[in-house]
Amino acid sequence: MQTINRLDALRRAVAELRQNGPVAFVPTMGALHEGHLTLVREAKAQAAHVVVSIFVNPTQFGPNEDLDAYPRRLAEDSRLLAAEGVDLLWAPDVAEMYPAGFSTNISVSGVSEGFCGAARPGHFDGVATVVNKLFNQVLPDLAFFGEKDWQQLAVIRRMARDLDLTLPHADRIHGVPTVREPDGLAMSSRNQYLSPAEREAAAALPRALRAAIARIESGGDVAGALAELESALGAAGFSSVDYAALADAESLEPLAHPAERPARLLVAARIGGTRLIDNMPVTFR
Repeated sequence: MQTINRLDALRRAVAELRQNGPVAFVPTMGALHEGHLTLVREAKAQAAHVVVSIFVNPTQFGPNEDLDAYPRRLAEDSRLLAAEGVDLLWAPDVAEMYPAGFSTNISVSGVSEGFCGAARPGHFDGVATVVNKLFNQVLPDLAFFGEKDWQQLAVIRRMARDLDLTLPHADRIHGVPTVREPDGLAMSSRNQYLSPAEREAAAALPRALRAAIARIESGGDVAGALAELESALGAAGFSSVDYAALADAESLEPLAHPAERPARLLVAARIGGTRLIDNMPVTFR
């Protein structure tokens, strides 16, 4: 596996790979876990070559968020990626990604404005800008993202459509189902922030999601199901719920009632000093 941290070298290396087949791309912020490796395996199944990036993007962190504490373990991550057969690791530093005088920002309205966008102002501007730069740097044929951050996936697909990105276009941006721990908790690099007691209590999050979905899918009141979800999280030890909402799967418009189109139940809640997000599909019959 090649490890590259300069843009000119990246472009030469990717051009060489593309001569022998399509290139798939998996953007990450490192601290890799089985969820990331599942993305890599899916990419390998659909393309001749796989490029992974590791870059902890400062522009998507707010002033009181965990940028400095975010886990960084490039050597261990590199070992994991090499074992999976990744062709190239793109690991730029901040100066390479945001050179002196950088002043461009991409803002995707609509899908970015509620939920995590409301709770973390500016977050999705940072995500859209860095992902657009990564796409322009790597020029992949297709890209893979986890469905755990459903709103992020919606923002990236909207950006690709609106800006006519062709490498990859929106239909080449693949969402991969969330990988979960045995007790159902969605895998996340931030799970390591949890104390043992918090980690045990956190398993209430997917349980509460599934209970709410069962009530909604059986014809129950949406508002009542969401209220029960929030109550269950409070009883389990979560200190607050940023949001719990039923939304259209593509537009992320909140739904007060079941609708005959794909939907997701999305939630963000805090336990101790850690903010956890999750979502699951909802099917109306």
